[in-house]
Amino acid sequence: MRTVGILGGMGPEATVLLMQRLLAAVPARDDADHIPLIVHQNPGVPSRIQRLIEGVGDDPGPVLAQMARDLEAAGAEGLAMPCNTAHAYAPQIMAAAALPFLDMRAATVAALPKGRIGMLASPAVRLTGAFDAAFTEAGMVPVWPEEEGPVLALIRRVKAGDSGSGAMQAMADLTAVMAGQCDHLLVACTELSLLTGVVDQPFTDSLDCLVTAICDFARS
Repeated sequence: MRTVGILGGMGPEATVLLMQRLLAAVPARDDADHIPLIVHQNPGVPSRIQRLIEGVGDDPGPVLAQMARDLEAAGAEGLAMPCNTAHAYAPQIMAAAALPFLDMRAATVAALPKGRIGMLASPAVRLTGAFDAAFTEAGMVPVWPEEEGPVLALIRRVKAGDSGSGAMQAMADLTAVMAGQCDHLLVACTELSLLTGVVDQPFTDSLDCLVTAICDFARS
C-alpha cells in the first residue's frame, strides 16, 4: 500500500479522529493490513479563523507548504489534510510538493446527493467559496445558517476540548434548525465531526469522505 502524509494540527482532535476512523474503515486481520501514514501534527499552523474571518494574523500558507515538503521528504506518496477551512491553502500545498493531494472537498461533493445542502462549517468555508464551483457543477445549492455565530462558537468550544453533553446539545439544536431548510446536511468541519452522534437528519460528514479517499489511494 502507498503511504499517505497527513497535514495535521488544524485541531489536534481532528487528526486523532481521522486516524480512528481510518483504523475502523480498514478490515484488517493483522497490523500489516492497515494503511501506512506519516502524520505531521503541527500546532504552529497560524489560525485560519483569524486569517480568513478576522483578517488578522500570520498566513498559514507558507507553514502548510513546508509541512508538505517535510512529508514528501519523509516518504509520503500522497497528501491529505483533515480541515476543510485549510483547503483555502491547497494551491500552496500542491505547489510545494510533487505529490497527489487528496482534496477533501472534491471527495465530499462526489458523495453528496443533489439538492439543497445544509452547511455546518466554519464561516471561513463560506467566505472562501470552498465548495461553490463544485456545487454549481454538480447541481447542488448550499444553504448556510442565518446566524453563523453559534456555529463558530461551537467550533471554538470543541477546539477548547469540550465535546460533552452541552456541546452535543448545541449541535443537535443547530441541525434541527437547518433540517427544515434543506434536503441533506453536510458536516464540513472536523470539530463538528466529533458531535455527529446527535444528528438525526440525513447527513454526510466530510471527514468520512476523506477517509474513503485515503483508503482508495493507499490501496491503489
